[in-house]
Amino acid sequence: MKKMSLQWRLTCIITIYIAVICGCLTMLVYKNGVYYIDSLKETVDARGDENADDTDEIYISIPEDNWDAFANDFSVQVYNNKADYRKNSLIISAVLALLGGVATYFISGHALRPIREFSDKIEEVQAQNLADSKLEENKVKELNQLSVSYNKMLGRLSDAFEIQRQFTANAAHELRTPLALMQVQLDSYNSGQHPGSDAETVQTIKMVTEQNDRLSKMVKTLLDMSELQTVGRDETIMVDALVDEVLADLEPLAREKDVELTGNCEAITIVGSDILIYRLVYNLVENAIKYNHPGGQVTVNASRKEKHVCLSVADTGNGIPEELRERVFEPFFRVDKSRSRALGGVGLGLALVHEIVRVHDGNITVRSNPSGGTVFEVMFTQ
Repeated sequence: MKKMSLQWRLTCIITIYIAVICGCLTMLVYKNGVYYIDSLKETVDARGDENADDTDEIYISIPEDNWDAFANDFSVQVYNNKADYRKNSLIISAVLALLGGVATYFISGHALRPIREFSDKIEEVQAQNLADSKLEENKVKELNQLSVSYNKMLGRLSDAFEIQRQFTANAAHELRTPLALMQVQLDSYNSGQHPGSDAETVQTIKMVTEQNDRLSKMVKTLLDMSELQTVGRDETIMVDALVDEVLADLEPLAREKDVELTGNCEAITIVGSDILIYRLVYNLVENAIKYNHPGGQVTVNASRKEKHVCLSVADTGNGIPEELRERVFEPFFRVDKSRSRALGGVGLGLALVHEIVRVHDGNITVRSNPSGGTVFEVMFTQ
């Protein structure tokens, strides 16, 4: 049976199952019919012909003065037997159908177990363990062919990720090196005195310095986004401790913007990448501070709701128009372009947040804060 193809295995199981059900149904209905036919004999005085041993004929002798009573009783008995036969036949069919459904569930589960194991193996595949996720030879013919194709696909994916990682490394070197050199030259120029420089030159140098810094941040964020899939996500993270760390790191910025930071987190844990979850919370809180009002407030909440871990960051800023809430996660999208540039943003912070949530199999939503402003809510299934 183990060496049979899945198609033949299911064919044999279903054929045997149908044969057994039909046999049981026929036998039970036959027994039911015989029982009620025999019960009719009890209402009459039946006797067989002494000379008719090889015939199935039955001769009934009814006295003439009892014929009317017999006919009435016999009619009632036939009606009752028909009703009981119909009712019992339906009950037998229903019980057999129910038992057959239960048997089919367990039989099909056993027959399809190789597919379930195949699916569980695929679920374990991640970008960082492609080499360890190849499937072994399967005894089921169809699944063995699928395993071979799957292993070839993993090989192609592994090669593609390796090419991507190599490109990322080369891009990091090619982009960061000239930007770093430019920054060194600009810092050297800005640290000295240049009494002969006119206002236009000073303004140009300032603009180049700002744009070089902005481009450096953009390159770093893009490289971080390209490497998300290769970061391990099996660490146990204390959410309350991580939030406290983020708030402590951003406290100087909050004081500068006159914004109050508040953490309200339960002692819960999630499994993921500590670096990425830190970056997620940091970006959300940093944005909430930058786009807040002086004297405003940023509140971070974390709690567990059944099988979900909920993390939210609420601010008291201007808020985000409802029609733009889905677009804020698009790379380089800005609700207020002039203000974003003035604050030094590159338009990738929330895009990176969205990608971090996605690789952790979570979801993020944006809604209005009843106190004014915006609430970003992240939900992880843990």
